[in-house]
Amino acid sequence: MNEPELVSRKPIVLEPGAGRAYPMGRISAVFKADEAETGSRYSVSEWWLEPHTQGPGAHSHAEDDLFYVIEGVMSVLVGAEWFEAPRGSFVLVPGGITHDFENRGSVRAGVLNFSVPGPFEPDMPRIVEWFSKNPPAEALSGPNRAAT
Repeated sequence: MNEPELVSRKPIVLEPGAGRAYPMGRISAVFKADEAETGSRYSVSEWWLEPHTQGPGAHSHAEDDLFYVIEGVMSVLVGAEWFEAPRGSFVLVPGGITHDFENRGSVRAGVLNFSVPGPFEPDMPRIVEWFSKNPPAEALSGPNRAAT
C-alpha cells in the first residue's frame, strides 16, 4: 500500500481581526485558513453582519457549513426553518440543505464558519462582485420571517 504524500503545512497564529479581508458593504468576511493552509480540506472564515442586515440569500451547495456564533445573535435558515442563534450557538448545515443567515438585531453579529471540504476562498472574488451589484437589504426583525 502506498503512503499518501504528506502536505507540508505551517502553523497559523493570527491576532484578532487578522486574515484576508473581503468587505462587501454591510457584510464582511475574513478568511483565517483555506486552500494552501489546510490542504484544501476545509476553510475557516469569520462573517460579520452589521445590524439589521440580510445575508447572502437562501442557497445550498455540496459542502457542509458549520457556524459558531461569536458575537451578537445570528438568524440562521436551515431548510425551511429560521433559528435565532445567540453568541455561543453552533449550527451544522449538511451539504445540499438550503440555508442562509442574517442579522436581525441592533448590534453587529458574527459567525466563525467552517466549510468542509474546502477550499471556499477562491469563490470570494465572485461573491464580492455579486454583493457590489446586489447590496444586502435591511433584515426584517422577528423570528417569524418566512423562508424565501
